Amino acid sequence: MSLGAAEWAALSLSLRVAGWATLIGLPLAYLVAWTLARRSFRGKALVKALVQMPLVLPPVVVGYLLLTLFGRNGPLGAALGTLGISVPFTSLAAGLAAGIMAFPLMVRACRLSIEALDSRLEAAARTLGAGAMRRFFTLSLPLSTPGLLAGATLGFARGFGEFGATIVFAANIPGETQTLPIAIYSALQSPGGDAVATRLVSISVAVALGAFLLSEWLERRTRARLSGQSR
Repeated sequence: MSLGAAEWAALSLSLRVAGWATLIGLPLAYLVAWTLARRSFRGKALVKALVQMPLVLPPVVVGYLLLTLFGRNGPLGAALGTLGISVPFTSLAAGLAAGIMAFPLMVRACRLSIEALDSRLEAAARTLGAGAMRRFFTLSLPLSTPGLLAGATLGFARGFGEFGATIVFAANIPGETQTLPIAIYSALQSPGGDAVATRLVSISVAVALGAFLLSEWLERRTRARLSGQSR
């Protein structure tokens, strides 16, 4: 199955967008998940709702909101414009859209893993004199690694497959913002584009399946290593 230059460009862009969205978003997602799982504060329910909002809003709405915020006359866009930075209709916009849509899934996976930790282990470490940072980096973070891996996989897969928010916020510019899902859409709108769409769909399925299989393998390895250390 041979791909043309435009198809390779779309695949490469999707991989970069999903990779950077996951790499940058995952640490923030873990921090938010830790806060939601371990802290009680006023407005917590509202924060949870805002974090999960991209899951229930139509992706086109998310793209429109991003365009409103980062547009030339938007509050963030105007500020960035003074620095000579324009976000909409760029590869950065594609990455931002993918990251926003993937963020709730990463937060949820991390939060469930953190909530599943045995608090008695941390209490025991505290009584032995371990400080908060030491407990976090030597106990809590390693034990919640399976959640991090699940979050990374879900975030990557969601970012790789993002379409609605991306096409509104980043548009459909071949070689610049045309990700794989947008390339599939463009092929379906073109006469005789079924063969191209079929190739790109097959690649999308293969990448998504590969990401999940890799995550399962990494998660099993991590659990086996943690189980061996606890003996």
